[in-house]
Amino acid sequence: QVHLVESGGGSVQAGGSLRLSCVASGNGYSAIAWFRQAAGKEREAVSIIYSSTALTYYADSVKGRFTISQDSAKNTVYLQMNNLKPEDTAMYYCAAGVVRRWLDRYEYNYWGQGTQVTVSS
Repeated sequence: QVHLVESGGGSVQAGGSLRLSCVASGNGYSAIAWFRQAAGKEREAVSIIYSSTALTYYADSVKGRFTISQDSAKNTVYLQMNNLKPEDTAMYYCAAGVVRRWLDRYEYNYWGQGTQVTVSS
C-alpha cells in the first residue's frame, strides 16, 4: 500500500512559480507522476520520475517550464513550475505505480488527494 500527500498549490499570476511536493509512504511502485485535471477536462499526465533511475518525462505543454525531481531520503517528489500560464490552472495530483505507459492514468494504483493550482492573467 502506498499513501501520497501533495502540498504546495496556490494562486499565482501568470509568469509566476510554484513548487509542488508529494510525500510518499509505503512500497510497491516504480515511479511517481504528476497529473492535472482542469474543470470539465480529462485528467492528463504532466511529468514522471522513475525512482531507481531518476529518468524523467514531460508532457509537451510543460517542457522547459516544469521540472520534476526527487529526494529519496525524504520520500518526496517535487514539481517545480515556472513561467506559469492560465492554462496551467488545474487540480494537480501525484500518482504512483509500476509504470510502463506513463501517460496512461490506469497504470497508477495510488493517488493523492490533489492540490489546487490557479494562475491568473
